[in-house]
Amino acid sequence: MTETARRAIPTREELRIWRNYIETTETLRAVLEGRLQSESSLSSADYRVLLALSEADRSTLRSSELAELIGWQRSRLSHHLRRMEKRGLVHRAPCPDDVHGIDVRMTALGAESFRRGSVPHLRDVHELFVEALTAEQLARVDEFTTALRRHLHLEP
Repeated sequence: MTETARRAIPTREELRIWRNYIETTETLRAVLEGRLQSESSLSSADYRVLLALSEADRSTLRSSELAELIGWQRSRLSHHLRRMEKRGLVHRAPCPDDVHGIDVRMTALGAESFRRGSVPHLRDVHELFVEALTAEQLARVDEFTTALRRHLHLEP
């Protein structure tokens, strides 16, 4: 193996740090998702969609914009929106200014479900994440996630 190839492979210590990071974030995500589902009947996917719509002008986004915002392929979003629409959380309609576009709007039930789910979810985020870290550790988490996002060419 060449020296360049050796440098391209993480060291044992780097792999230990990587695995701890991945396993911990996956566990944290699973616990938060489980609590969200049991406390609000919203899946984490529902919550992502409703969060994006809650931050949009008039709680409405084009489906293509929504897919890009939450990082999903359009087909995955379309299937999920169909299920959310059946539950009355969102409404889809043709875009008035684009015959091929679809507008996705959060319904009153969707907004109420989002509000009801947000309070316990934010409490859980505080309990499971914020309370586990000191202010200095939170600042370091912010630093390294900013560095990772920059390296991956993600918006801040």
